[in-house]
Amino acid sequence: MDTHTIDTADTPEPQPEEDTPWLTAREQRMWRAHLEVAKLLEYQLSRELQPHSLAINDYEILVVLSEAPDHRMRMTDLATATLQSKSRLSHQITRMENAGLVLRQECPNDRRGLYAHLTEQGWETMQRVAPDHVRSVRAHFIDRFTPEQLDAIYEALAPVADHLRGLRGRS
Repeated sequence: MDTHTIDTADTPEPQPEEDTPWLTAREQRMWRAHLEVAKLLEYQLSRELQPHSLAINDYEILVVLSEAPDHRMRMTDLATATLQSKSRLSHQITRMENAGLVLRQECPNDRRGLYAHLTEQGWETMQRVAPDHVRSVRAHFIDRFTPEQLDAIYEALAPVADHLRGLRGRS
């Protein structure tokens, strides 16, 4: 048997080019603008968090934990809330623990479960950084739209987010 042969029994057949629903020029323009804005906005917000010694993912975790009851959340729920894999979140939490921002705590009713808990230093960091971050979000995104545009963008994006959240829940 040739060891370089690939079993294609479970590989989907490539779609003929004429069956591909190519994007129109209008759709392509919108799609590329979305990608560019998402990347540029994350880049800019990340740059503006650097003086606070935070990455954008650190800040997101601080926000989620600051809004959670008792400033703590099960690690699996935190991974879901921040759209991170459990492994990536674990590495991130280790870095944040080393910086004194969070602590891992055992779940009293589940010996395998862990909580991420916002420390006093993490809470103080959140309170100190949040005003600057909100000003950045406002300056680089929110204030670029009229109130009507903000409503329209939300109405357009909410069903996409719902759809993608539903897919994420599938195995």
